[in-house]
Amino acid sequence: MLRFATSPTGDMHIGDLRVAIFNYIVSQQRDEDLLVRIEDMDKEKNVEGKDQEVLDLLALFGIEYTQVIYQSESVRFHSAMALQLMHEKRAFSCFCSPEWIEKKQKESQVANTVYKYDDACRNLPAELVIDNTSPFTIRITKPDTDLSVDSFIILHQDKTPTYNFASAVDDMLNDISIIIRSEEHIKSTPKQEHIRTSLSYEKKIEYVHLPLLLNSDTLSVKALLEDGFLPEAILNYLISTGYKTPFEIFTLKDAKEWFDLSEVSKSPTRIDMDILRDINKKHLKNLDAKELSRYVGFADAEIGQLARIYLEEAGTTQELKAKIAPIFSERIVPQEFLEQTNSIAKIIKAAPHFEEYEEFKKYIMKESGLEGENFSIPLRILLTNAVDGPDISMIYNYLKNYIGEIIK
Repeated sequence: MLRFATSPTGDMHIGDLRVAIFNYIVSQQRDEDLLVRIEDMDKEKNVEGKDQEVLDLLALFGIEYTQVIYQSESVRFHSAMALQLMHEKRAFSCFCSPEWIEKKQKESQVANTVYKYDDACRNLPAELVIDNTSPFTIRITKPDTDLSVDSFIILHQDKTPTYNFASAVDDMLNDISIIIRSEEHIKSTPKQEHIRTSLSYEKKIEYVHLPLLLNSDTLSVKALLEDGFLPEAILNYLISTGYKTPFEIFTLKDAKEWFDLSEVSKSPTRIDMDILRDINKKHLKNLDAKELSRYVGFADAEIGQLARIYLEEAGTTQELKAKIAPIFSERIVPQEFLEQTNSIAKIIKAAPHFEEYEEFKKYIMKESGLEGENFSIPLRILLTNAVDGPDISMIYNYLKNYIGEIIK
């Protein structure tokens, strides 16, 4: 069993999506289930609807899972495990106030040392524990061998579990075999392993910590989609970042055939928006013409072919839409070409249909008596609502059936 853990406290960032993608691919390669764990223990920070938003995004990217669990629904198990540790003298009540702990931490910072809890409450006499009415936390007894781990808190004063305790217990209860997560969580690993060892859990969980995607915390998946990046392109980019892929452009289905988790770079990688835009452009070019047209507000293969021409100047669907929309909007004509444009417009409205651009051009030129810029610029404005752009003969091929709509 593999798991993708996420908190419903804000938008999913592309670093989180990368973790989800890798977990999914590996679960498929190992023929193991993948579960999604919503870590919703911090009620004050949870944002309503963000859990469903994450699930919707996973579906959009083709990431399949077998079940969804909410961490808050497992609190009774967390409490039971903590109680077990207390009974076995592997955990103890700590009456040290948060203010006292904070004071000790500040003193350590001044002394340029790392604060470690000094086990002040570990060996309190039973009568001082039983009769003590002060708020208390539950701390797990530190290991004898790993000196980097102190007696850390597993239950807060309100008896809700800490992140490390809830995560370690949930991974144990769900029989997780391999944990693939971001490198930022690497410091949690010794604590979580110590928790499971203290609970006499013998299964060895494999850990893979992915190197950081620098500046990824400022890029939400939702924002990228709204900006016009295709899910296929985002996925393509995230898999290929820090990984030597056999193909530049591929799908999730392709990646499942050759992806090797052990070959992922161990070095941090900075997000490169130019590369992402280039990959997105290539995925857009690979779309069926009619499907491409839908991204610019049509359902017409000819408009899709027209959009493909403008992909030389656009990298996202939003940019592409901004190129196509003016063609079907009111013309903006420079004053010096106003008279010529009006003249050509009248001729076009009365002209017969021409299948080929050269015939169309020859007819308009003859009827108008215009040539050079006085002909080419007004004609381009009438057809595209711009004074420059792609080859007008190519554009005409896909706009000829819309002449009556765009020239009014």
